[in-house]
This record gives sequence, structure tokens and C-alpha cells, in this order.
Amino acid sequence: MTDDAPVLLIVEDDESFSRTLRKSFERRGYVVVSAEGPDQMAEVLKVHRPGFAVVDLKLGGASGLGCVSTLHGFDPDMNIVVLTGFASIATAVEAIKLGARHYLAKPASTDDIEAAFGKASGDAATPLTSRPTSIKTLEWERIHETLVETEFNISEAARRLGMHRRTLARKLEKRRVT
Repeated sequence: MTDDAPVLLIVEDDESFSRTLRKSFERRGYVVVSAEGPDQMAEVLKVHRPGFAVVDLKLGGASGLGCVSTLHGFDPDMNIVVLTGFASIATAVEAIKLGARHYLAKPASTDDIEAAFGKASGDAATPLTSRPTSIKTLEWERIHETLVETEFNISEAARRLGMHRRTLARKLEKRRVT
């Protein structure tokens, strides 16, 4: 690695996935540092100044959206990509508003992530889909809007949605994108 190699921060609580991403990006010439959550990320930022970041949306009990906000505040020019197994329009919009460059559903390849780093602006030529919205999709979107509002506090989100916490947890696990 050279002194001018790009520095990538991976914020991911799944150790094996983080290790896989690390190895793949190191083979591409990146210097990779990682953190399992917001606290570790803050410590990493005291030592390193990454130009790129890959942030998991759900970090144990924490939200990756907070990490995106912190990273954008640390360096507004940082290329941040959010990865998630819990994709929704609500969290995608919030991630972009908070400073992410792109938002990808898992599984995403290293090629997908690197391509997302290169997208500096939107593409007006992106085709519009005419897929009708189902009741289940609307429910899923409302659940994620509420999760964002409650900073991913499942108990509070369940209360606001008028459902039992275990019911919400089951719905989240059932619809997980892997």
C-alpha cells in the first residue's frame, strides 16, 4: 500500500461480512479500517481520515443513520455508501439526506459498492417502473418510517404502530433481505 492509497472505513457489526469486504477492498488497493458500531467508529476517526465509508444500516441496537450523519459532519466530501438487509424507501431517503452517496441492499458486491462510490450525482435517465404498490409494501414502508422516527427503537416503534413488540420483531425478521 502506498501513502496515497484510498482509505476506506467499514462500519459493520457482522464480523465475517466485514472481514470479507476488507479483504476484497484491500486487493483493490484500499487501506481498510473497520468499526463495529458508532463508538468504535468515533475512535477510528481520531486516528484515520477515510475518503470512503461503507456503513451497515442496522448495527446491533444502533442505527447506521447516526453513523452516516457523524461521518458527513466529519468530512462532507466523504463517499458514504449504506448497505442494508432491511431496505426501504424511508431509510434510503434519510440516508441520502444525511450525506450518503448511495444506498444498496445486501447482498452487494465489491463492484456494486465501488460503482456507488463513483456516482457523484443522480441519473435523470433512470427508468421509472410501473410496479403497483401492494398493501404489504405500504405496511413495510410505514414500519421503516416509524423505525427511522424512533431511531430504530423497536419497542417505541411498535407502540407507535399499535402492535406488540414481538410482532414487529417477527415482521422485521421475516422481510429481511439477505
